[in-house]
Amino acid sequence: MDSITIRKPDDWHVHLRDGAMLEAVLPFTARTFGRAIVMPNLSPNPVTTTLELQAYRERIAEVIKAYPKFTPLMTYYLTDNSSAEEIASGFTNGIASAVKAYPAGATTNSAQGVTDIRKVYEVLEAMQKIGMPILMHGETLKDENGNIIDPFDREKVFLDTTLPTILKNFPELKIVLEHATTKDAVDFVRNENSNRLGSTVTIHHLMENKADVEHSEEPAYLHCMPVIKNEANQKALREAVTSGDSHFFLGTDSAPHPVSSKEKTPPAAGIFTVPSAIELYTQVFEEMGKLENLETFASLNGAQFYGLPPNEETITLTKNPWTIDSLVHVSNGETIRPFGYTEDPTKRLQIQWKIS
Repeated sequence: MDSITIRKPDDWHVHLRDGAMLEAVLPFTARTFGRAIVMPNLSPNPVTTTLELQAYRERIAEVIKAYPKFTPLMTYYLTDNSSAEEIASGFTNGIASAVKAYPAGATTNSAQGVTDIRKVYEVLEAMQKIGMPILMHGETLKDENGNIIDPFDREKVFLDTTLPTILKNFPELKIVLEHATTKDAVDFVRNENSNRLGSTVTIHHLMENKADVEHSEEPAYLHCMPVIKNEANQKALREAVTSGDSHFFLGTDSAPHPVSSKEKTPPAAGIFTVPSAIELYTQVFEEMGKLENLETFASLNGAQFYGLPPNEETITLTKNPWTIDSLVHVSNGETIRPFGYTEDPTKRLQIQWKIS
């Protein structure tokens, strides 16, 4: 097959940042996706209140005037002190679509995140009553003795401890296990087999594995949280997303950082994948012999989970190999390096599909 047409996809997990970086990266999302769940972990002040959320939405609206059909779906950043009443009101009034829960310190701009899930039970109860989803960064940072857990084990610990507790205590709460990275996550979601539990999967966790990172000449550009896992886990993710299983849907977790932040020690965690995301998802589905399930994963499953109609517009992708040949320049003088780019043209990622 040299061409495929699907309903316009949605991105159910993306970082758009703010200010000059927002202006630089948002068009990549708006031209490809119909809708996107926008992450609230802005720096230095995350989006914790309705006023902050509305102000951020207005800044996004200014940038996307050239893309009137694109819809940003806004989220609150959950803290130990979040107001259940304010969050519920934001959802029922159509201002917010979900709440994002970060374990404090687990990833970029998560310092103000939740320190103990029990501290937000009142918020979760309010969300459960109104059908508001919680989007969970599915990692546990520390064990019961306060010791830091190995990054390769954090998702498994979360699946063994925090997530079962939430599912038990809030039996109607809609939950997204964000950016699944392990076979454990795939098995957990499938065993739960509930329409209230879904999972996003990134393109970089489908394209790369631990060995790729270890043998990369520039591993900083593959550094992300959760970290990229081994080949067995990568294979489990690939099988899950291409299977047609309705519990899994597209979420790039595209996370732009200036080159200066990626090349410091330690490098900033996050990979800017949106410039080639849908093309690379298509490539994965082709490699797995499952192109017929691409639309289900990219355009239907997420909308179904959120109770939204699928996009009516379509996009067509054709077999037309290309490479990303430049950095993204930000108006403040910074540059962002997209996934697959490198200074040596002969080493750039060969992307097999392209939007027509």
